[in-house]
Amino acid sequence: MLTLLLIVLAVIGLLVVMRREAGATPAFALLGALGLVGLVLDAPVIGTLLLIAAVAVAVAGLPALRSKWLTPRIFATFKKVAPKVSDTERTALEAGTVSWDGELFSGKPQWESLLNYKDDGLSEAEQAFLDNQCAKAAGMCNAWDIAQERADLPQQLWDYLKKEGFFGMIIPKEYGGLEFSAKAQSMVLQKLSANETLMVTVGVPNSLGPGELLLKYGTQEQKDHYLPRLSDGREIPCFGLTGPRAGSDATSLPDTGVVCKQVINGEEVLGLRLNFEKRWITLAPIATVVGLAFRLFDPEKLLGDEEDRGITLALIPRDTQGMDIGRRHHPIGSPFMNGPIKGNDVFVPLDTIIGGPDMIGQGWRMLVECLSIGRCITLPSGATGTARYALGWSGGFTRVRRQFNVPVAEMEGVQEPLARMASLAYISAATVYQTANLIDHGEKPAVPSAILKSQLTEFQRVLLSDAMDVHGGKAVTLGPRNYLGIGYSANPVAITVEGANIMTRNLMIFGQGAIRCHPYVLDELAAKDANDVKAFDKAFFGHAGLIFGNAARAFTLGFGLGKQSVPFSGPAATYAQDIARLSAGFGLCADAAMASLGSTLKKREMLSARLGDVLSNLYLASMVLKQWHTGNKVEGEEALLHYSLQFLLNRAEQAFVEIFDNLPNRALGKVLKVVVMPTGRRWNKPHDDLARDIAQRVSTHSALRSKLLSNTWDKDDGAESNPLARYNALLVDYDRAEALYRTVNKAYAKGELPQTALHPEARIEAALEKGLIKEDDAQFMRTFEAEVLEMLTVDDFAYDAFAKDKSTLINHNAAPVAPPLQEETSVK
Repeated sequence: MLTLLLIVLAVIGLLVVMRREAGATPAFALLGALGLVGLVLDAPVIGTLLLIAAVAVAVAGLPALRSKWLTPRIFATFKKVAPKVSDTERTALEAGTVSWDGELFSGKPQWESLLNYKDDGLSEAEQAFLDNQCAKAAGMCNAWDIAQERADLPQQLWDYLKKEGFFGMIIPKEYGGLEFSAKAQSMVLQKLSANETLMVTVGVPNSLGPGELLLKYGTQEQKDHYLPRLSDGREIPCFGLTGPRAGSDATSLPDTGVVCKQVINGEEVLGLRLNFEKRWITLAPIATVVGLAFRLFDPEKLLGDEEDRGITLALIPRDTQGMDIGRRHHPIGSPFMNGPIKGNDVFVPLDTIIGGPDMIGQGWRMLVECLSIGRCITLPSGATGTARYALGWSGGFTRVRRQFNVPVAEMEGVQEPLARMASLAYISAATVYQTANLIDHGEKPAVPSAILKSQLTEFQRVLLSDAMDVHGGKAVTLGPRNYLGIGYSANPVAITVEGANIMTRNLMIFGQGAIRCHPYVLDELAAKDANDVKAFDKAFFGHAGLIFGNAARAFTLGFGLGKQSVPFSGPAATYAQDIARLSAGFGLCADAAMASLGSTLKKREMLSARLGDVLSNLYLASMVLKQWHTGNKVEGEEALLHYSLQFLLNRAEQAFVEIFDNLPNRALGKVLKVVVMPTGRRWNKPHDDLARDIAQRVSTHSALRSKLLSNTWDKDDGAESNPLARYNALLVDYDRAEALYRTVNKAYAKGELPQTALHPEARIEAALEKGLIKEDDAQFMRTFEAEVLEMLTVDDFAYDAFAKDKSTLINHNAAPVAPPLQEETSVK
């Protein structure tokens, strides 16, 4: 009995020490004390074993002892097996900052650190711009005209965007820009997502490109010249990075610059001779100034002793001799300006280098640092805006579209995708807003930028597919009335650009985060590079303590023991505590994968992707919790909170299961499963009751629908028709219409109306004649049904409308041509 008691006390005590990451000293003291108790109380076997364990802990764990024999041996082994970090990878790792992503990697997230990023909302000027200029710009877009007729925005819209400073949102006011916050930039792009081409056109100049690069790295002369011209649209920028052989692997670009001298106007000028071929460059066909990335060489050593000077960035005017620009690509689904740029022996002075000669060779660092912000905003905001519009259209359509005498929104087969759409829109809006808030507080979230870009554009893919499904024939028939189909077909653009999602998910999220966000790995690698055994000892054994701590936290929290105190109340508290549990499990699995696979983990992309999936879902869930905690809540939102967090945590647990099942070391996988999920999975997919409640609210005039669609273009105040505003107006009147539908249809079912009254309009008139409804009700229904029919109607075209070459048109219904008469011949 005493033996069992001592074992239980040792296990409990060690779990407490491990959870607190208290180090070897308290573990040594605990085991030594229990060992002595065993010897004194006549339990010699367990007492001796505990004392032996205490000695082992002392020798291996106490700094004064381990540094003599253990640390040098571990250090020697580490230097052999640690992954080599290339200069390119190191640049990416050192870019940006670590904030909440680092807390999740630690396995013990401190929620106060997230809540300390206060949200001051938008300024009055930013909100006014959103309400007025953005609404007007959105109202000038006719998607069919832009995509099919002119393949461009209208000239008056281009003029308006320039006049109102849309291209200068990130530029300070001293240079004529708007100097908007990251949150305001995101909200602007969400509102402009009513049209894909409009959003991309405004988003790109305010994201990765010359404007941001000049702000951060440009010389004062470059800033003074270009920033005012970029702000008011006199200059339209593009940035040439990708090419035929350099896409996701942008560092492999084969474009070159050679330092040389050339005589210009009788004067010898030191400059660069560029040869390049770029593809997929947004705004290139109309750009007036081209940002260019290339590999710079100095074979004559005119600048110094180095010949290979590395990736460098320059800013080149469009009319520079030798540059071929103006042709267009045809992006799928959306005719935003995009095209190739070529250059053959293009000579430019040295002062075209962004930042001047001091920034030679710093191009990759410059790009990665800018990307950590731009990638958090542009495409995630576009995806979020698209999600909100698609939800608004779909909720309205499914409520007014009736089949079997009921709105299709009342059918569970439709309610399921409607609820999913609402959840994805809710998660996206919370995540992009709260991450933008981090940026406004000075963070440069490198790893979250990869999470947002890949996860939110994938949400957009799912959500648009759901929207197409519930719209049915309305959405698959293209024409001016189809507000969904063109954006749906353009979705692959968002999936592919700014880091293809396959690469981002499989390589970047965990691959970069495992080193950048981990509390100790970067220090271990730095100690290796510096051959500093003392620094390595501190980092390595701190890392070891973290591993034991996460194992203890994950295991005990799996049984519901020692739950973290969290600064949330109500339904949010349970989710925050479980995010902490899964964070501990994630930290443990991350270390287990790195330790067991070493440098080969880079090649285990499917495993890396699943680890990234865990991190991504925990990050998204955290942002939803913060938004819930700090935002104003409306009726019905709690159901959406439950649905969204259950959806995310279920996905996180599924990724864990796939990690356990696919670790090459099968025994390790089984041990991790027991430690991380000792009682099995905890989160099921959201319950059907939640889906029914959410679907009903987003397809009716409700507070929840209004919140989800806030700051979208939802007024019928533009030059072009606004389908969202029209659906909203129908939903305001829907309750009255539904009561009249029931009255009329019930009368028809009883035979009180003529059997020939098959259309709603005919039944309304028949019901009026029978005195079942009043004249004002009949007039209301005439107007209501006319608007419903307009929203359900699809376009048709002349038979020859789609044939670009009319001469190839086949008239299938032409009268048959009689064969020529044949003269009779006699056969003898």
